[in-house]
Amino acid sequence: MKGKILLMLGLLASVSWQAQTKILFDATKAESAGNADWVIDADVHNLYFSSTGVATTGTQSNPQRIPTPAQSSINAATPETYWQGALSYWGIDLVRQGYVVETLPYNGSITYGNSSNPQDLSNYKVFIIDEPNIKFTASEKTAMLNFVSNGGGLFMISDHNQSDRNNDGWDSPAIWNDFFTSNGVISNPFGISIDLNNVSPSTSNFAPVNTNPTILSGPQGNPTQMKFSNGATMTLNRSANSSVQGLVFTTGSSNTGTTNVMFATATYGNGKVCVLGDSSVPDDGTGDPNDTLYNGYAADANGNHRPLLVNSVVWLATPSNLAVKEDLIAKDRRAEVYPNPAADYVYVRNQQYKTYNITDEAGKIAASGAIQENGFIDIRSLSAGVYYLRLQSDKDVQSTKLIKK
Repeated sequence: MKGKILLMLGLLASVSWQAQTKILFDATKAESAGNADWVIDADVHNLYFSSTGVATTGTQSNPQRIPTPAQSSINAATPETYWQGALSYWGIDLVRQGYVVETLPYNGSITYGNSSNPQDLSNYKVFIIDEPNIKFTASEKTAMLNFVSNGGGLFMISDHNQSDRNNDGWDSPAIWNDFFTSNGVISNPFGISIDLNNVSPSTSNFAPVNTNPTILSGPQGNPTQMKFSNGATMTLNRSANSSVQGLVFTTGSSNTGTTNVMFATATYGNGKVCVLGDSSVPDDGTGDPNDTLYNGYAADANGNHRPLLVNSVVWLATPSNLAVKEDLIAKDRRAEVYPNPAADYVYVRNQQYKTYNITDEAGKIAASGAIQENGFIDIRSLSAGVYYLRLQSDKDVQSTKLIKK
């Protein structure tokens, strides 16, 4: 009997673990070619990348699907060297947020809606691709767009111009721009293009926090600095996608503008995207012993890259639209929310807003429903803490940080 109970407890623990939100890191696009090691964990280093493809006759990282040791043992004291990969610190931080992380190995397939693929994107909430060096196929482009359109979060990271690591004639800026402009579905779906440049700016020129409170004031803290070490900026096109927002800009640029953007977000269908212009930002400086790596994740910008990257994944995994900038909503259509902080109720002053949802700092919906006719929202059931309140009308979506006392 005791054995049966233990077995049942083990099965329940396994189901609970697998039921958590899953984050997928891509490794199908030569992300460990050359002096890159954009993986969360690799137990074997035997890949060789060339202009004609990949073979298992080299020394580059070959990350497996499930990182080892087990992520279920990760706690606040776990060092980033628990896993071996230049993105291990980021991956471990995401596990600490309650997510499950996996890798799509070099011979995996990027699909959406393919039930025969155990790593089909429909099984994940966020897909992270850090500096791809192999061009996406037509079917892969369609899969990624369908993934985002149906509620997924896509995190795209570029590097600088002329950064082709496998000598196939394609570097990450060209690959991303090809995805944006030649996907066979819609031209410039996210309103973003990667500039063909090579820049190394340091900046504290961030958008106002209310542009995206989850990323700019989220569970990992408030990022206020960024440093590029040979990256590329971006140009935004709000005519192509009205939701696109720059969150980080080079010094001296407008922090509400569309040029000299270092980090951007957008929504597409029911999903969201983040785009970062430099792969050195998430690099934690340790990984493949055959590579010379660089600690941009925790050492650069006084540690501000870490909260930016973790908060961004939380935002991507959150099933709500927090990308809409309140400044773009006409004053007569904006809602006032008070008191804030609040203990029992908050009042929404603007009757055009009919529904709401409240998400916690991990991106999970804590409450949702219709706003009462008198404008009140009952928050008595919420535990004390920080939340994000999203209001929706027929025309607008407005979001704000909410503190429950």
